[in-house]
Amino acid sequence: MREAVLSTASCRMPSIGLVGRDFSDGFQGMTVTVNDPGATEDVVRAVLADVLGLDPIRVAAFDADTQLFGSLPELDSMAVAGLLTELEDRLGIMIDDDEVDGEMLESFGALVAFAEAKVGA
Repeated sequence: MREAVLSTASCRMPSIGLVGRDFSDGFQGMTVTVNDPGATEDVVRAVLADVLGLDPIRVAAFDADTQLFGSLPELDSMAVAGLLTELEDRLGIMIDDDEVDGEMLESFGALVAFAEAKVGA
């Protein structure tokens, strides 16, 4: 079983009920088993909040159709590298350059689906 670190930085978030967890104390130092239902999605949310400096409450409201690249000014071409590196670190995955395309970053759902496929590989 792999574990993923939700956040290495202090990330404050109110209790929002993600996967039955109370995040009122933030994500700091919290690990979850990656094959827990929703765990990969939680990690993707935490990475978006931490790397892009987005409000965790805003990120908690993202659904599968929430547009990312081209719609979030914080997610520019320079931020993509940091985002992918952090996903690799927290999920224990490897993302090859040829796997990165506009479709995987188009929406929150596409990014989560990509991350889940990599975790399951």
